[in-house]
Amino acid sequence: YYQLSVIDRQRTSDPYVKFKIAGKEVFRSKTIHKNLNPVWDERVSLHVETLRDPLYVKVFDYDFGLQDDFMGSAYLYLESLEHQRTLDVTLDLKDPQYPEHNLGSLELAVTLSPKEGDFRDATMLLRRNWKRSSKYQSMRLSDVHRKAQLWRGIVSISLIEGRGLQPMDANGLSDPYVKFRMGHQKYKSKTIPKTLNPQWREQFDFHLYDEQGGYVDITVWDKDAGKKDDFMGRCTIDLSLLSKEHTHKLDLPLEEGEGVLVLLVTLTASAAVSISDLSINMLDDPHERHQIMQRYSLWRSFHNLKDVGVVQVKVIRAEGLMAADVTGKSDPFCVVELSNDRLQTHTVYKNLNPEWNKVFTFNVKDIHSVLEVTVYDEDRDRSADFLGKVAIPLLNIQNGERKAYALKSKELTGPTKGVIFLEIDVIFNAVKAGLRTLIPIEQKYIEEEPRVSKQLLLRNFNRVRRCIMFLINTGCYINSCFEWESPQRSICAFVLFVIVVWNFELYMIPLALLLPLAWNYILIASGKDTRQDVVMEDLLEDEDEDFDKDDKDSERKGFMNKLYAIQDVCISVQNALDEVASYGERIKNTFNWTVPFLSWLAIVALGVATIIIYFIPLRYIVLAWGVNKFTKKLRDPYTIDNNELLDFLSRVPSDVQVVGELSTFIFA
Repeated sequence: YYQLSVIDRQRTSDPYVKFKIAGKEVFRSKTIHKNLNPVWDERVSLHVETLRDPLYVKVFDYDFGLQDDFMGSAYLYLESLEHQRTLDVTLDLKDPQYPEHNLGSLELAVTLSPKEGDFRDATMLLRRNWKRSSKYQSMRLSDVHRKAQLWRGIVSISLIEGRGLQPMDANGLSDPYVKFRMGHQKYKSKTIPKTLNPQWREQFDFHLYDEQGGYVDITVWDKDAGKKDDFMGRCTIDLSLLSKEHTHKLDLPLEEGEGVLVLLVTLTASAAVSISDLSINMLDDPHERHQIMQRYSLWRSFHNLKDVGVVQVKVIRAEGLMAADVTGKSDPFCVVELSNDRLQTHTVYKNLNPEWNKVFTFNVKDIHSVLEVTVYDEDRDRSADFLGKVAIPLLNIQNGERKAYALKSKELTGPTKGVIFLEIDVIFNAVKAGLRTLIPIEQKYIEEEPRVSKQLLLRNFNRVRRCIMFLINTGCYINSCFEWESPQRSICAFVLFVIVVWNFELYMIPLALLLPLAWNYILIASGKDTRQDVVMEDLLEDEDEDFDKDDKDSERKGFMNKLYAIQDVCISVQNALDEVASYGERIKNTFNWTVPFLSWLAIVALGVATIIIYFIPLRYIVLAWGVNKFTKKLRDPYTIDNNELLDFLSRVPSDVQVVGELSTFIFA
């Protein structure tokens, strides 16, 4: 961009760009905040059915909670472009109502290249790091797009390490992380702090759509808190130069920077992914079904460990969908996702009870994945509207059963309008699935950016509180045995403790963990399953708070209650952080002689403990401790229970207390 028009009161703007072809939005850029000269540096490929339709570019200023402000628009006429040649194009932004006003300009690098059939592929370069819009993901695909959904292979990239990277921080080091991008797919590695030779050891999988290969763009960045991350260099992998079914070790020098990235790259054949009509599907053919069952039989458990299984999803129809258009109808289409695999149906126009009758087949790489089926309403000139969603864990699927699933909200916490009819089959190898469980889970490259949510904060706080309360209640139950609140229970606990400690062997640890698993299984088998009762009550309570807005008084009361709840959460989190930090600092201050008397006392206690543990077997020490705890209340009914270690640490000052004591001493 050159200088854009000023929109905000702060004499700046938050611009983003929309691209439209034939009235349909095909791409939306990321918002660059507080900048009149934004730089994107971005590539995006657009499939064009005819060159007669110009590319319509519109620039907006993002306003949080308000309608975005129009900042100008321009047309790019594709017929004027030369084939197979990259042209630098400058578009002058104008307001159609005030054509004489100068609203700045937009710079593009455009390449028009032939595609299969009569279609063309227009590639544009915007000056920004590419971020695929979640709104663009929801739009209906044309026949060309649906064809492009079927990938022809998998590109597996293992990011091993970096060597001799460029120092970007004042301490002569960097905090590097790596971004990968291939088309609309992208990943970001973890950040390795304070090093020029980072070790990542991470793996990422991309879908390969072009049989001729493609390019993987790699950039390295230095993480900076509170400001823009620093660019450290880039490199590119040309997949057409790599042989398939073979792992290649690549040492890639960084352009525009220093150092080398070490990668392992493997190209494998296409997984079982397809779209077909209901009348044509492989699992309904007995011969094909038998072949697939043989493919995932136990005899082939150690052949191609990444190929865990296959799932077939029949999307039959939906009923009673929400009316998203002013006509009282919707234009629904369905998106089926499994991890990073994403396919979708055609659109059924002006219908609240659509029938798709499509069959989707996915390769299963992780049996613990969740199948997500989302229904959208297509809008010609806007992003698609969300109508409902269902999420089905693969392990919960009952093969061959046609079921009606109630559509839920985006967060899956409450129902929305309508149901969708699905029939799902999963065939997998249990041994491969078990081995796959022991390696890192696959990262998703299509994820929405996290947002601050009061409801989510309260919910997460309640989740943590439930976990802590469980530990506290368990401790209270154990302590009640020491306090002899129930003599029968204390006697049983004491006898069990003596027997276990006296006969303890190492195998008893996993055996003890088996007991709660067996107990809960017996409860579930006997129909006393209460696993989700508390969780569902909390979630439904949150949903009731959201929808309980019948009048202004209840809204105001609900808002004030939420405000007080947020305040309580913040105070609780603040106190918990203070407690944890204080104990950590007290342990540190014990060892750095902040209070010499306490440090000498620790030396004496640790010395005595070392001598006792050296000469007396641990079994007798634990037994003596347990007998003392069980009999303390019997020996002295009025004794006050205490923890000697915590009592000692409470005498050691934290860093805050040390600073306060020093300040008092200086001013005195």
